[in-house]
Amino acid sequence: MPLQLSSLSQDSLLYSRAYWVTKTVIAWNVDVGEGSFYLYASKGAALSVTDDGIQGHDLEIKLEEDRSGLPPNVIEKFPHIRDYRAFKLPPTLDAKSLVKCQLAVAEYNSHGKCSNATGLQLPGILDELFSYDGPLGALYSEEAVSLYLWAPTAQAVDAHIYKDPVGGSPLEIIPLEETNGVWSTKGPKSWEGCYYVYEVSVYHPSTLHIEKCNANDPYARGLSADGRRTLFVNLDADDLKPEGWNELADMKPDIPSFSDISLYELHIRDFSANDDTVSHDFRGTYMAFTLQDSAGVLHLKKLSEAGITHVHLLPTFQFAAVDDEKKNWKYVDFKILEKLPPDSAEQQAQITAIKDNDAYNWGYNPVLWGVPKGSYASSPNGPCRIIEFRRMIQGLTHIGLCVVLDVVYNHLHANGPFDKDSVLDKIVPGYYLRRNRDGFIENSTCVNNTASEHYMAERLIIDDLLSWAINYKVDGFRFDLMGHIMKRTMVKAKDALCSLTKERDGVDGSRIYLYGEGWDFGEVAKNGRGINASQFNIGGTGIGSFNDRIRDAMLGGSPFGPPLQQGFVTGLLLEPNGHDHGTKDVEKAMLASAKDHIQVGVAANLRDYVLTDFEGKERKGSEVVSYGGTPVGYALCPTETHKAPCSFLPYEGKLMSPRDKVNWKLQWLVDPSLLRSYEKENPKEVNYVSAHDNETLFDIISLKTPVEISVEDRCRMNHLATSIIALTQGIPFFHAGDELLRSKSLDRDSYNSGDWFNRLDFTYNSNNWGVGLPPKEKNEHSWPLIQPRLANPSFKPQRSHILAAVENFTNVLCIRYSSPLFRLRTANAIQERVRFHNTGPSWVPGIIVMSIEDGNAGVPGLSQLDPIFSYIVVVFNACPTEASFSSPTLRGRTLRLHPVQVKSTDETVKKSSYEASSGCFTVPARTTSVFVEPRKA
Repeated sequence: MPLQLSSLSQDSLLYSRAYWVTKTVIAWNVDVGEGSFYLYASKGAALSVTDDGIQGHDLEIKLEEDRSGLPPNVIEKFPHIRDYRAFKLPPTLDAKSLVKCQLAVAEYNSHGKCSNATGLQLPGILDELFSYDGPLGALYSEEAVSLYLWAPTAQAVDAHIYKDPVGGSPLEIIPLEETNGVWSTKGPKSWEGCYYVYEVSVYHPSTLHIEKCNANDPYARGLSADGRRTLFVNLDADDLKPEGWNELADMKPDIPSFSDISLYELHIRDFSANDDTVSHDFRGTYMAFTLQDSAGVLHLKKLSEAGITHVHLLPTFQFAAVDDEKKNWKYVDFKILEKLPPDSAEQQAQITAIKDNDAYNWGYNPVLWGVPKGSYASSPNGPCRIIEFRRMIQGLTHIGLCVVLDVVYNHLHANGPFDKDSVLDKIVPGYYLRRNRDGFIENSTCVNNTASEHYMAERLIIDDLLSWAINYKVDGFRFDLMGHIMKRTMVKAKDALCSLTKERDGVDGSRIYLYGEGWDFGEVAKNGRGINASQFNIGGTGIGSFNDRIRDAMLGGSPFGPPLQQGFVTGLLLEPNGHDHGTKDVEKAMLASAKDHIQVGVAANLRDYVLTDFEGKERKGSEVVSYGGTPVGYALCPTETHKAPCSFLPYEGKLMSPRDKVNWKLQWLVDPSLLRSYEKENPKEVNYVSAHDNETLFDIISLKTPVEISVEDRCRMNHLATSIIALTQGIPFFHAGDELLRSKSLDRDSYNSGDWFNRLDFTYNSNNWGVGLPPKEKNEHSWPLIQPRLANPSFKPQRSHILAAVENFTNVLCIRYSSPLFRLRTANAIQERVRFHNTGPSWVPGIIVMSIEDGNAGVPGLSQLDPIFSYIVVVFNACPTEASFSSPTLRGRTLRLHPVQVKSTDETVKKSSYEASSGCFTVPARTTSVFVEPRKA
């Protein structure tokens, strides 16, 4: 941001501290005394600032203060300027022409000297005059191709038509005609398969000049390599649809309720880049998901059969930082890296040297939201990426998995009139990107925050979501930094998606699930730019948000706290690692608080769920606090308007889903009428303990636990953590590799750490631990902690550990799907049925005991949901030793260890026991044990 200037100069116009908010109102934060105020316009961007005022203008208009202040609708739309002065403009002003000019306002003192001058921010007036719901992008008919571009501040727009994806002269240069801010033209059918680029002549506030900006279509649905040009492509053309594409919606696994969802987060390149069972040409691509017997696909099939319902794919849209052309990628010889010591700094040095020129990046740097990324396709030019993306969706559907796309509408990678990756800021400068009070782009999300509070920005987001849903038949969307998007936008998006039907659109929108990161920070914090989609605002919408409370209570501290701070799973109080947590009493209080936070999370993090805390007090979830007084529980129980019929059950004569195959094999049949009718609402909280951000679960456990414990102990902690998430109410979320003891060699931010640090091995031979010190940029401060751990061979799991982890993970998923009691759909059902027993001042440290009660058919009270089990007790034992817990409430029941655990190869869990006469449970160290009460025959 430029420095504050002590006197007026031409640079004053680089600031845009005034807002044109309606046709007749300008808002400006100035003191109104004896001075006078004027608006200036120059079509040729010739304005300059002198002590005598603004020079070079075509138009000068005197402004009058409106002492009634800004209108309520303006304050609602722009709450951050609620205290600004309001200045009136003549109602006869030709505002539609003026917005195409360079604009400025100036203040003159009583002596006629210019004392203040600044540019204008225009989103308010653009929304009032040019909000538009008609066609945008390229539209295709049998005879023609039409183009529509929303660019109300542009002075001219030409479309340059090219035959080839790069190089050559345009076939044609077509001037577009404007109608009320929308530029359009109609061309021949022969344009299909060609490419185009817009040349937009527009005033750009970052340069103070009229610029000729070359930009892609914001509504692009196809691109050439690296987004050089927009492809004319009709996504509805038959030759772009794999065989059976139109019938894919009928093949999707039915999911009776969003509570039945389990999410598995996966990066496309991670999935197959290092898989020797995948042909070289398919590694790291969409096509790797179409195979039938690769190690990765077989692993996904195993997860699907156990209960995972949705694969959440990290960004798949066109993003920067990875060249679409594979011939331009640089590589490191892995055979050389494999010979280096596990704690060497050489691996990261070699990876870092090529990190911006290799094939790897997470992709949170959007260029165009509506086109699949070209680097994951066999060819980045033409329609190849479209066809192969669809085949990937088909492949995942065929193994019983739905697909969630990770969408990043909160920011864009580039801005300005010249950057090759800038698009929206070239088309309508200063509109799509959120600006601060000085007129400079907000960067709290990373870079170039977007402004969904502006009508056409919101519309672009919703149109993009609809395109992915209709044209690619995806089943959900995860919103990066959702708190930076307005709540209104999210609700409108949800409603628009829900309105899609198989008959009209080829997809059932009622099955599409939305969730995201509801963090509240930056300029949007505390509704600073309107009501945003934060954790505390999104409740009641049916849109899920990530629960960081349960993550931090389980692991200890937060990702931004002391790296050795321990939590419930990582040994707090019970296995000290040398970190100074305070006195033993302080540690015990921390552990007790962590237990309460986890219990609230296990109960879907509901705001109104009542439990007994460690002090013996009954508290609602919202009354259990963390983070300096922030409530732990914040979720509501929204109405389940997305309930799908349970039409896949085997005794209805239809195809079984993979989850029901498990139940079928165990002869656990569920009455579909019960599933349809017992509840109509659904908790939407997303519980997780690890994600792509920060260290992997195994890595954080290896960092926070005492150095001297065994790798077997760390493996059991890993499983304990995933089992808590798997058995929560709400929706469980797992980072790919949690079930494999995945390591990134303790890298805390592997977004650009290449294939080396991000490797996944679905042959179960390695978890990637000890492949060198992680990259210096984000990890060097922790190298003194990391190095001795990587160098210690006892930290590295063996194949037997990985195989045991996979079995334990799939077993606990099978347990989740063995009973609807683990997937209750309403806050009321959770409050009535879920109880925690090891509570109050006499609690046993390190143990969480949860029961879930069912009713009995024909008996007053709770309705019967589960035809197999009438009562379930889950004991999470984080202690390093066997632990026992007795409860009079649980005495005299006919509980036994869950059949899945009885049949497992984990000999430890089989040692779990329950004594009916005393109500005593005995559970081995670092173990989750599930006890069930079968119904009498």
